[in-house]
Amino acid sequence: MQIDDVSFAYLCDEDFRGGLTERGDDPDELLVTYARALSTAVANRPAGMTVTTHMCRGNFQSTWMTSGGYEAVAERMFDEMKVDGYFMEYDSDRAGGFEPLRFVPKDRMVVLGLITSKTPELENKDDIKRRIDEAAQYMDISQMCLSPQCGFSSTHHGNKLTRDEQRKKLELVVEIAIDVWGEI
Repeated sequence: MQIDDVSFAYLCDEDFRGGLTERGDDPDELLVTYARALSTAVANRPAGMTVTTHMCRGNFQSTWMTSGGYEAVAERMFDEMKVDGYFMEYDSDRAGGFEPLRFVPKDRMVVLGLITSKTPELENKDDIKRRIDEAAQYMDISQMCLSPQCGFSSTHHGNKLTRDEQRKKLELVVEIAIDVWGEI
């Protein structure tokens, strides 16, 4: 089961964090509150059910809502949020570097959202493989997966890609995953 959650991605955004502070909230305390609430919600899941959290940065008609690297939330988020994996958007510079992955617990997975679902242009396979290698400097590659950074539509409006362009993006994900991790 995948839980889409915007709160963690929003807490990466310095402007959003500043707004929280101005109104009297502590962004770091909210992070812990959100992580514990999510963890409590899935604590009694059936044996064998895998739960991941997608840290969504917005996905309405090929637009986005937040920017900022995961460094501001990574250590506490990975420590407090008791899920099996984290779906992290890394398709643009807006997400910062891979350094925060150093905090991922050894028993968790990270889905690297390196392929954008916002534009039709196909990423270069070698560029994506290099980015996976960069991420592997901070966590074990066997704990990683590859995916588009988000779905192709969060609303009925969709993103600005045709179905054929979406299919080509998914085919690219599969090709790269086989190159990096081998046959499934």
